[in-house]
Amino acid sequence: MSMLPRKFYLDSIFDNFIDERDIDSMKCDIYEKDGNYHIEADIPGINKKDINVECNDGYLTISATKEHEEKTEEKNFIRQERFYGSMQRKFYVGNVEEDKIQAEFKDGVLKIVVPKEDKEKNKKVIEVK
Repeated sequence: MSMLPRKFYLDSIFDNFIDERDIDSMKCDIYEKDGNYHIEADIPGINKKDINVECNDGYLTISATKEHEEKTEEKNFIRQERFYGSMQRKFYVGNVEEDKIQAEFKDGVLKIVVPKEDKEKNKKVIEVK
């Protein structure tokens, strides 16, 4: 009786349907509610201390780093898909109240609330002569 090898030849065909960039990028949902932008990013397996959120010149940048675990024993990997390294996402949010941005990380999900700046407050009326 013949057994199929561990790496069956059709496995590589199915690998082509997986975009390698999707494996190591953070997936985000962005929506607007109550005058705020809400960004929810999936960052599983990352420690809160390894996440950085910055807002500069109208761009909100989320970056995270996961260090490769030290191998204490020899492992014969069949497939290795877990991500190690740095990832970053950048979003243009425009004029926002940077000092009121809030971020919370829980259960592998980073939730950021970005208050939009009141347009009426920055409105400048120009007199026509």
